[in-house]
Amino acid sequence: MDNSNIDIVPFEKQHWPEVAEIFSQGIATENATFETAVPDLPTFLHRFHPGLLWVGLKRRQVTGWAGLRPFSTKKVYAGVCEVSVYVHADHRGMGIGKTLLHHLVDESEKAGMWTLFASVFPENAASISLHRALGFREIGYRERVGKLNGVWRNTVQFERRSKINGL
Repeated sequence: MDNSNIDIVPFEKQHWPEVAEIFSQGIATENATFETAVPDLPTFLHRFHPGLLWVGLKRRQVTGWAGLRPFSTKKVYAGVCEVSVYVHADHRGMGIGKTLLHHLVDESEKAGMWTLFASVFPENAASISLHRALGFREIGYRERVGKLNGVWRNTVQFERRSKINGL
């Protein structure tokens, strides 16, 4: 698992076709998101904090992407973000997700965020393991929280509290 040749750079519009493909692969697993279709680029970008969306590049190829989404529009939750991390199917299990999530944690600290939040399907063992490895703790379980393709799904809730912000 050598990620020394993985570059993490801010998302740019030229990355969109590859990011959309990776998102589509995640949707196809039915264990990564409640989304059933990739949104258009403006809708996708609107979901993330400006400047808090990145791609992982290996030899200039997008291998994954990660971003921080506002948890709520309420001002009191301004320092709380939901994390999104997706890795191309051909690059899973190589540490790219860990590299991206580690970058999200670092950048969230710089941006003054005090809590990172993740909602993960219990069947997504790789994502659960990844979040735990980066200091996220399980804070709950939501039963039948939403339907995906007509089937009720549960989610496991994780959070990571900043060690420097929001103390």
